[in-house]
Amino acid sequence: MAKWTPKHEAPEPLEGPIVPTIIGGTILWFVLFLVQLPFYGWFDDRGHAWWVWTCLAGTGLGLYGVYFVKKRDTAIKRAAAAAEDAETPAAE
Repeated sequence: MAKWTPKHEAPEPLEGPIVPTIIGGTILWFVLFLVQLPFYGWFDDRGHAWWVWTCLAGTGLGLYGVYFVKKRDTAIKRAAAAAEDAETPAAE
């Protein structure tokens, strides 16, 4: 019996305010870390200290995400500008 796999095209990626979204998520992770930090003893006593460290890891990954998406946006804008320059004829 062969595994059935749907044969359709992947949808176009969503475009929008990606950098502010990543920044907002990173801030949210950091706020959650700060809110949980005073209760670290309570979390540790119940075996849930990983919640605190997950929020810190989310903050770190979010900071990398901000760096990555800013570079991506810059590359997209550079490629669009290069394509626009290639379309316009040179003035002689």
